[in-house]
Amino acid sequence: MGKYRGQMIRNTLLLSISLLLGSCGANPPAPTDIAPVDLAALSAAERDSYLREATAFFEKANIVGSPSLVECTLSGGAKTTCFSITVKPVPGDYTPGPWCPRNISDGKEKSGIWLDEGKIYDADGKFLQNLSDFYEDDEWQLFDPATGRVNVTDSKEKCAAAARPDVDEKYNNYCVECQLDYMPAESSVTYVIPVRPVASSNRSRTHGGAGVAINGIRLDEPAPLDAILDAHTLAPFDDCGGHVNLHVGYHYHAVTDCLVDKSGRTSGKYDAPVIGLAMDGYKILAHRLDNGELPGQLDSCQGHSSAEYGYHYHAGAAGSNRILACLSGQQGCSFESSGETCDASVRRGPPGGGGPPPGATRPPPEPG
Repeated sequence: MGKYRGQMIRNTLLLSISLLLGSCGANPPAPTDIAPVDLAALSAAERDSYLREATAFFEKANIVGSPSLVECTLSGGAKTTCFSITVKPVPGDYTPGPWCPRNISDGKEKSGIWLDEGKIYDADGKFLQNLSDFYEDDEWQLFDPATGRVNVTDSKEKCAAAARPDVDEKYNNYCVECQLDYMPAESSVTYVIPVRPVASSNRSRTHGGAGVAINGIRLDEPAPLDAILDAHTLAPFDDCGGHVNLHVGYHYHAVTDCLVDKSGRTSGKYDAPVIGLAMDGYKILAHRLDNGELPGQLDSCQGHSSAEYGYHYHAGAAGSNRILACLSGQQGCSFESSGETCDASVRRGPPGGGGPPPGATRPPPEPG
């Protein structure tokens, strides 16, 4: 897997250099510090205003119960007010998929996409057929040469065995997909995000996701391509950049035109469509501006400020496998159950090492 190993080393070096430059002030200035919000000091009108804003922002999400305001501790130790929203991990505005083709004769209409070195590829039958050439590795063989039938994790048991870092050897050379109906009907994810961002003294890598899209779907960290490809598996994304795992359900690893078209809110006062909210409370906008151009002067976290728009992020290019590189503000929490108290200053697991998100405990993450 020579091609992929070289790519992984280059990407790691580029990310490290980007974060280093950001911490040394080689980028546009970080957002202005905003004071924490004391929940007890808020008037009834102020509380209602925050809740109305949060509910309206996530109007396309499958919300469970009602959003609420809670006391929270952010990743930098700031004690402030957060809004807590619990959602089902399935979009209400479209049906996810498809992901894996069933035969090497299947075209792009029956398959998803794959991301590699900043480019998007149709993960169709022809692409799977040529993986040994694409990755310069003769061990790739995801299909039956006699029939063209693709090896697919087409049951919950197969999904659970293959969609994890230590892929069961039985499912090497499989196209890995999980279906939404493998998830318990009561599955939900709770996001606890500051009502007003609190800037951090240090830009930090995302933990437990970069944020949440306006349709309530997690905007996740980069997919762990090393674990996926080392087992000679492929875990395609659908055209909206999402796929399913058994812990958080449907989630995004890329912001594609599909997501912007289906779920992005018209830009309004911003310079690009708003597609979500970061875990530090700053808005995430589409990769390109309304006029089709790329935004200029982004910092290492892909954010910038202006007098007109304030500080906000722009999602990474769809093929980059990175929605946000880091967060400029102190981040809140995400939980795979409701009712937990958010203390994002408590970290369980090594930084950037796939441990649970701040303030939460969860099983080890699986590929994708």
